[in-house]
Amino acid sequence: MDQLIEVYGRPEAIRLDNGPELTAEVFVDWAERQGVKLLFIQPGKPNQNAFIECFNRSFRQEVLDAWLSNAVREVQSAADDWLIDYNEYRPRDSLGSVPPAVFKIRVFNLYVSSSGLST
Repeated sequence: MDQLIEVYGRPEAIRLDNGPELTAEVFVDWAERQGVKLLFIQPGKPNQNAFIECFNRSFRQEVLDAWLSNAVREVQSAADDWLIDYNEYRPRDSLGSVPPAVFKIRVFNLYVSSSGLST
């Protein structure tokens, strides 16, 4: 998480579900030290975190349910290939019909030019 903040900056908040990996004391303490609010969705209300639910559904259908694997490394390889496709080539209507990688560059360049920063 610290590396993500170094690259992308500190978010005001993170929306997440109530899974044990995201309610662990070390994560909650980290968020508090960073000044990041944790916005937990209500139990049984996955629509409050629709972006990750959509991602999870796509990943489950297109990787986990689509491939019969005999080893973790096979699943990891399929997941890596899928993630590249998902982020770099697959357009999203919500992002103006471009993939996230293209959208990120556009937004970053817009931010840099409007803030007077140089690249």
